[in-house]
Amino acid sequence: MSLLVVGLSHRSAPVTVLERTALSEDAKSKLLQDILAAEPAAEAAVLGTCNRIELYADVHKFHAGVAELSTLLSQHSGVSLDQLTPHLYVHYEDRAVHHLFSVACGLDSMVVGEGQILGQIKEALLLGQELHTAGRILNDLFQQALRVGKRAHSETGIDKAGQSLVTFGLDELCKGIGADTGMLGAHRTLVIGAGSMASLAAATLARAGVTEIVVANRTAERAERLAASVGGRAVPFRQVRAELAAADLVVSCTGATGLVLDKDAVATALAARTSPVPLGLLDLAMPRDVDGAVHDLDGVHLVDIEDLAAAAAEDSSASGGRGPSMAVDVDAVRRIVSAEVAAFSAAQRAAYITPTVVALRTMAADVVSSELARLDGRLPDLDDRQRAEITQAVHRVVDKLLHAPTVRVKQLAGEPGGAGYADALRELFDLDPQAVAAVSRADTGDPKRDRA
Repeated sequence: MSLLVVGLSHRSAPVTVLERTALSEDAKSKLLQDILAAEPAAEAAVLGTCNRIELYADVHKFHAGVAELSTLLSQHSGVSLDQLTPHLYVHYEDRAVHHLFSVACGLDSMVVGEGQILGQIKEALLLGQELHTAGRILNDLFQQALRVGKRAHSETGIDKAGQSLVTFGLDELCKGIGADTGMLGAHRTLVIGAGSMASLAAATLARAGVTEIVVANRTAERAERLAASVGGRAVPFRQVRAELAAADLVVSCTGATGLVLDKDAVATALAARTSPVPLGLLDLAMPRDVDGAVHDLDGVHLVDIEDLAAAAAEDSSASGGRGPSMAVDVDAVRRIVSAEVAAFSAAQRAAYITPTVVALRTMAADVVSSELARLDGRLPDLDDRQRAEITQAVHRVVDKLLHAPTVRVKQLAGEPGGAGYADALRELFDLDPQAVAAVSRADTGDPKRDRA
C-alpha cells in the first residue's frame, strides 16, 4: 500500500483560496479520470466539502505522485501551482490513513465533533465506485473510515459537544441579529438549495420551531421534496429575489460556481422589506453564494464560511477546546483512531503478501503437475494406485516445504516494513511479476485492469 493524500483545508488555507479550489461534481469526475490516467496512480478518490478538498490515491512513486496530484488539482481548479502549493498538505501511507480516520471522526472539522463529514466521505466513496477509480485499497480505506467515525460517535461524547456546521452557523447568525436560536418560530426563512447541507439546514430550522420555510432550488422536484419534508413550500428559483424581501432568515448552500445573491440583489430586497428585524444571511456554500460586499450594507447581517472559520477558532481558543469534558472525548477519539490505524495498516500489509503467496503456490502446483506428467512418460507401466501414491507424496512434500515460510511471511507482513518480505519472496523464488499482478487484479478489482 502506497497511499497518498494531497489536499488543503480551513486549517491550511484561507477561504479565498478554498473557494477557488471548490469543484463541481462534473469537475470531480473529470479530475478522478485524469488522476487515473496519470502514470503514478492506480486508484483515486476526491473528498470535497465546504472547508476542504483532498485527493486520495494509491501511487507507485511518492514524489511523482505528489507532483502529479498537485498539478492536476491546480489545472482543474484554475488556481496556479505557485498559489496553491504553500497551502497544500501531504500525508503518506500510515499518516494518510490516520488523517482520513481523524477527518471521519470530526477531529479535523471546523466544528470539532460534527458528524456531517461522514455523509461527505460516503459520497466521495460512491463517486469513486461509480467511476471505477476506487479499487480495493480505497474501498477498504473509506469504508473503514466510515466505521471508525461511527464508532467514535457511539463510544464517546464527541458529538454532544460538537455541532453541525449548520447549527454553529445559525447560532452565529442569531447572535448577530439578536435572536434566540431556540425561539425562531415567528421568523420567515428562505433556504436556497436542496442538497445535503440545505436539507440539514431545513431540518434544523424545523426542529427550532420555524413554521414558515420556503425552499428554492434550480431543480423544482428536489425543492418540492425538501419543502414537503419540513412542512414548507417550494418556489421556483427565479423567485429567490422576491422571497428575499419577505424573509427574516436566509440559508444559502447551493453548488453554484458563481454568486447567487450579489450586493445589488440584497440591497433591493432590503429596500422592499417592511420588517424591523435585521435580515440574517447564512452562506454555507463553497464557493460562496453571497457577495462578500453585503457585509457593508445596513440592515443585514451576513455570516459566511470565512466568518465561521474565524468564530470557530475564537471559540476553541476562548474555551480551551470547549472545556475539560470535550478534551476527554477528543483524547478518547484519538485513541480509537490510533488503534484503528494500526489494525488497518497491519491488515493491508498482510493483504499485500497474499498475491505473492498465491502466485508461489500456483507456481509450485505447476511444477508438480509438470514433473508428474514427465514421470508418466518415463514410467508408463504404473498402475492407478501407484500413481495416486506418488502424486500424493509429491504434493505432501511441496505443501510441507511451503507451509512454514508462507505462514511466517504472512505474520511478518503484518508488521511495519512487512511489504519487504513479499518482495524478498518474489525475488528468491523468481516469481513472474505478471503472475503476481494478475492475482492482485483478480482479488482487488484494479480500476486500471480494463484499460490495460
